Amino acid sequence: MKIIIAGGGTGGHLYPGIAVAEEFMHRDPSNSILFVGTEHGIEARVIPQEGYPIRFLKAEGLVGKSVLKKMKAVFILGLSFFQAFRIISSEDPDIVIGVGGYASFSMVLAARISGVKTMIMEQNSIPGYANRTLGRFAGAIAVTYQESYSFFDRDKTYLTGNPVRKSILSRLHAESGSVYSGKGTFNVLVFGGSQGSRAINRAVIGTLHYLLDLRQNIRFLHQTGEAELKATADAYQQLGFKHIAEPFIYRMSEAYAAADMVICRAGATTLAELTVTGKAAVLIPYPYAASNHQEFNARKLEEMGAAMVITEKQLSGENLAKAIRELYENTERRAQMQKASKGVGRAGSAEKIVDIAMNLIKN
Repeated sequence: MKIIIAGGGTGGHLYPGIAVAEEFMHRDPSNSILFVGTEHGIEARVIPQEGYPIRFLKAEGLVGKSVLKKMKAVFILGLSFFQAFRIISSEDPDIVIGVGGYASFSMVLAARISGVKTMIMEQNSIPGYANRTLGRFAGAIAVTYQESYSFFDRDKTYLTGNPVRKSILSRLHAESGSVYSGKGTFNVLVFGGSQGSRAINRAVIGTLHYLLDLRQNIRFLHQTGEAELKATADAYQQLGFKHIAEPFIYRMSEAYAAADMVICRAGATTLAELTVTGKAAVLIPYPYAASNHQEFNARKLEEMGAAMVITEKQLSGENLAKAIRELYENTERRAQMQKASKGVGRAGSAEKIVDIAMNLIKN
């Protein structure tokens, strides 16, 4: 079978698509997977490393843009439809699966017009405009949260959870050969999305003065983003903290496996990975997410005892240091949080989504 997985832009859209691709290939290695994205999205550098082919099209968003930029985006949207039809014509796929992101819209709609089976995946509790529109045309919709049902036709909407890559599922414990393993230290994994987060980076740097007594016992594994790599690494170095600072962590499965706690945003894909690996976490929701869905998702985990939440307004070096110290010193609370997190995780989401896609193709 030929499967096109369209979309990306951020890891939150892309990584669930990779998890689904892995499941298709696990079932039948003769399956053909093609990713379609944009040259400026995270997919441009991640997909080649994952070993899948990728094709690019032009795409930009319309929401929140000035009139002039909207006019430009409409022109580019027309161009992206032309490119999408060419890809479908040349590839003749059995199904096109949209994972969210700008490239998803034109590919799924062009596939529907061309008579190709279509499916979309919605990672957030409140879908964006593109997926709400595509939901009218797609043959099936796979959602992560029960709250998403009200936005789609219930007859073709399935609660599957958010799929997680097999590398993360299979590497739940740190391996001695990994650069991230760090035996004998308390490992704090920090990341703020594929581009990093200035607010989180600065807050973590601010914690160091409050944790000086623990610097021989704590090690930071930090995805900084390209722009703040040097400043962040220099801060760790100057105060004598053990650390691995990288602009982007490609081997995230190894970093998760080594982590004793995680400091991160609360995107749906991040939460799926945290809970399936059972990690204690301090969540700092992105305050500008649509409908504030990151804080909504984070609060649900906090209520279940699976995470601590610090909003960006509350975020400071002192507050974050207190949370790190609490999870470092209180092993019982950390264990309870890990257990609660693991209880929320769904490991079979990719299998469910591929089952639905297979049924669409066969029928």
